[in-house]
Amino acid sequence: MISQRSDKNPAGKHLPELLDCCGGLNNVDYSKMDLTLIEELLTHINCHDFSFCVAVIAIIFNPFFWNVVARWEHRTRRLSRMFGSPYFACYFLGFVIILLNVYRSHSMTVAMKAQAKWDVMDRLDIFYTGVVLMVLGTVLVVSSFLALGFTGTFLGDYFGILMDEKVTGFPFNIMENPMYWGSTANYLGLALMGASPVGLVLTAIVAVVYKVAIRFEGPFTEQIYQETSQRRKHE
Repeated sequence: MISQRSDKNPAGKHLPELLDCCGGLNNVDYSKMDLTLIEELLTHINCHDFSFCVAVIAIIFNPFFWNVVARWEHRTRRLSRMFGSPYFACYFLGFVIILLNVYRSHSMTVAMKAQAKWDVMDRLDIFYTGVVLMVLGTVLVVSSFLALGFTGTFLGDYFGILMDEKVTGFPFNIMENPMYWGSTANYLGLALMGASPVGLVLTAIVAVVYKVAIRFEGPFTEQIYQETSQRRKHE
């Protein structure tokens, strides 16, 4: 880069070189990093524990299930025909999703209780940080539901139940997908309150799974509204 810049400086003027902090990340000696805390965290986690495996499966299965079923409904309208109404079909899927999420929360709680606490986390300040996260997460989840309504929350768009306009009020005016991140905050708060290292790992898995789900749901939902808008223009 420096040689290219000098070619474009025929007057021979001196140009200051860009500072490269620490010589770049390639020059960092990772072998000297202190990984004691991470190693200690991993010693408190038994990945072969049955309850841990069940929790991981529940975490991954839930978004996979509702995305597959909702896309199938959007393509075939089978559920709407089965229940005689897209609203009844959406209510049915919504209640199934609620039950699945209740079981996911239960399985994560069982996994946390089945494995040891971590003394590093078993402190009053961390406990109250967990309480704050639980309150914040609950506010995000409840306010999202109130803003979207039942069908807006539980994939009504895939059933042809479209919203008149995009929701821009709280909490959507402070972040995207507040219900997902509010739910993640709840799990993180629960892990901190219980001083549970396995809870931290499960929460990280929840965050990753939600991130993947958003990558699929966002563009597909936008496509639904674009197709509907184009269809209305031609009517």
